[in-house]
Amino acid sequence: MTDSLSSSPTPAPPPSLYEELGLAPALNGNGKMTALGGSRLSDGVIAAMAEAARSHVVMDELLVAAGRDLAAATGSQDVCPTTGAASGIALAVAALIAGEDLARIEALPDPGGRPHEVVLPKGHAVHFGAPVRQMIALGGGRPVEVGSANKVRAAHLAGAIGERTAALLYVQSHHAVHKGMPSLAEVVAVGREYGVPVIVDAAAEEDPRAWTSTGADLVVFSGGKALGGPASGLVCGSAALVAACRAQYAGVGRPMKVGKETVLGLVRAVREHAARSDGGQDLHKGQGVHHDRMARLAARLDTLAGITARVVPDEAGRDIHRAQLLVDPVRAGRDATGLAAELAAGSPPVFLRDHHAGSGRLAVDPRCLTPDEEEAVVRRLTELLGAAPPN
Repeated sequence: MTDSLSSSPTPAPPPSLYEELGLAPALNGNGKMTALGGSRLSDGVIAAMAEAARSHVVMDELLVAAGRDLAAATGSQDVCPTTGAASGIALAVAALIAGEDLARIEALPDPGGRPHEVVLPKGHAVHFGAPVRQMIALGGGRPVEVGSANKVRAAHLAGAIGERTAALLYVQSHHAVHKGMPSLAEVVAVGREYGVPVIVDAAAEEDPRAWTSTGADLVVFSGGKALGGPASGLVCGSAALVAACRAQYAGVGRPMKVGKETVLGLVRAVREHAARSDGGQDLHKGQGVHHDRMARLAARLDTLAGITARVVPDEAGRDIHRAQLLVDPVRAGRDATGLAAELAAGSPPVFLRDHHAGSGRLAVDPRCLTPDEEEAVVRRLTELLGAAPPN
């Protein structure tokens, strides 16, 4: 009887809910991207969200209490939790237009006679999955782009400021142009000179304290990217301005309202991130590990037909290193765009970073890949390309 039982096949695990819906979990070598669900959540974050789901709470009190906790971790006076960085921009703009005046809050996105123009460098008028201009408009603002796509000076910003100006906006993103644009320090200096608040979109940045200490009035982060939380966001700033951001949940923020599960998940994620960072030192140490890991991966992928692989730093200046794949379309039998499409259409679907596919480059971002998933990425690329022929 014992021998019979021991030889029985191991039952297959039950299908996941993704599989029941007809979906295959993706192998994410692209990074912490909204299109792929953001971050892989830690057990602590998952437990915090489950804890929130089991009970009720007064949401207004939760937002205030969570804001205090998040402020301590981010180096700001107060924080407004949001559904994401995009909604954070909309709420920040709305707060600077309407303040805590309920009549004005309920009138938005019509600003009435209030100052509502948001001045930004033309190279920062990005599309991140939606236009940043639209987020400004949702908050009641009118975007005013200045300069040229590849050249903006601080004088362009200053020259656009008038009686209708509500804010200056600076976008820190790999989507944005930074060469030829004014630095954040220059933007803040212009804002101080003319008495205009500065909003910073630092959605994917990994060191909140570095950004909240720049002198900007409101700094917006994504909770679901570098901070490792659920799809969420946070607006950091002074107590008065953050209170005005929370007040917008009685107006245009209502369809952007954040749930209790998300708030507790965000609080836990930011606490864990702060513990890991230890003032930034451990974050940099972790990126060194990523560099070494990607160097080993690049050495393996460099042996594939049509691939030249090397380690590259993050294009937006963050402490991230990736394995870049330069695709030779003749030797690989397809260009970078085609290779990315084949990987995404396979089983399991594999997503590489394809921001520069048009110029023949793909990249593997290590942050969301387990070691087993990294091996699966190598297998899929090897199946498609095969080994490079000997010289």
